[in-house]
Amino acid sequence: MSAAEREINALMALHPKGFDLSLERITRLLARLGNPHEKLPPVLHIAGTNGKGSTSAFCRAILEAHGLTAHVHTSPHLVNWHERFRIGAKGGGKLVEDEVLAEALRRVADANQGETITVFEILTAVMFVLFSEHPADAALIEVGLGGRFDATNVIAHPAVSLIMSISLDHQAYLGDRVELIAAEKAGIIKAGSPAVIGAQTEEAAREVLIEIAERLRCPMSIYGQDFMALEENGRLVYQDEDELIDLPLPRLAGRHQQGNAAAAIRGLKAAGFKLQERATAEGLLNVSWPGRLERLTHGRLVDGAMEGVELWIDGGHNPGAGKVIAEAMANLNDRDSRPLFLITGMINTKDPVGYFEAFAGMVRHVFTVPVSDSEAGLDPGFLSSTAIQAGLTAQAARDVESAIAAICSNWNELERPPRILIGGSLYLLGEVLRFNETPPV
Repeated sequence: MSAAEREINALMALHPKGFDLSLERITRLLARLGNPHEKLPPVLHIAGTNGKGSTSAFCRAILEAHGLTAHVHTSPHLVNWHERFRIGAKGGGKLVEDEVLAEALRRVADANQGETITVFEILTAVMFVLFSEHPADAALIEVGLGGRFDATNVIAHPAVSLIMSISLDHQAYLGDRVELIAAEKAGIIKAGSPAVIGAQTEEAAREVLIEIAERLRCPMSIYGQDFMALEENGRLVYQDEDELIDLPLPRLAGRHQQGNAAAAIRGLKAAGFKLQERATAEGLLNVSWPGRLERLTHGRLVDGAMEGVELWIDGGHNPGAGKVIAEAMANLNDRDSRPLFLITGMINTKDPVGYFEAFAGMVRHVFTVPVSDSEAGLDPGFLSSTAIQAGLTAQAARDVESAIAAICSNWNELERPPRILIGGSLYLLGEVLRFNETPPV
């Protein structure tokens, strides 16, 4: 166990709830720490149901291709807590070193003086401390949950607020209608500061975001109106009111990543960064975002599968994510037709039927597995019944490894080796990457 993990485990007992949305505790703690959130480089604050992490990854890759440095805060992590804090550096940012993180945790815990607080709030304060004490050209800060009362939302003057795709998720905390969720996420938009509204699948969400940004008199850019991207002849054409640029398709798989890349470009420009076409293209080609439509090319799981099998992982876990993941799998199948199998584990705050419905008609079989890293993991037997309810065939398996073995055993050699997508939960992906010995770096 790392030094930082020991510190975090000791803090787990300070608050009984995983989520308790409020700005009161974090504001008090930051004041005791000297308000480090007021001493940051230009902040790009990013919210949304889906696409936050990918957009952060695009922003980072494009900035670094321009020779600039960027701190990056994302959550949750997949394998190690350190993944939440990437410290900007020339030549490319690095995950925070263990002792640096442990020392910052101790300082923040001391300042908190044992008062009730969530671990996410402690980690958010740690992020502000780390990012304020290391120089960088930008800070890319992803919202944890919602926006309005998320602990990151103490940033008074962001260089830009980016709102990515919004759909139903975390209804117990954010509301059971997409308009309510949009209003919560729009809480990061600040009066007079630029706002970029990414591609929205729900028109009701888009309307709420526009109304709030207009009311706050924000310089606003709306996907499909003020900027856009489209695929043309195997290239990505980005256009806004200033320019039209010809770029390579992003390295990240899935057509939805084209919209995320466009939002990143527009967000960086709105934040005041002058982008060059060649460096922007380099960023799109070098971008990396582990666990999101990522193909595993080596490791224990790959070595244990039969030759030719494709193993993909994705942490999308709500109906909106299911739709874009299914579309991406369909696009892969158009180029390289293979039987598709799902190996899925989920926690009990998600909508499994809505997720599985996106794959109806394209998946040969589903194997459901436990999510061991979360006490909220759904029983695989129940989860398989929801897949059947969504029109798929399904059965429970002991774990991911045994599910892969079941797919590969007695495979008909007359068929092409299958494509297997493992997902449904970021907790499950953490288990997979840990077992595969390929954690994010």
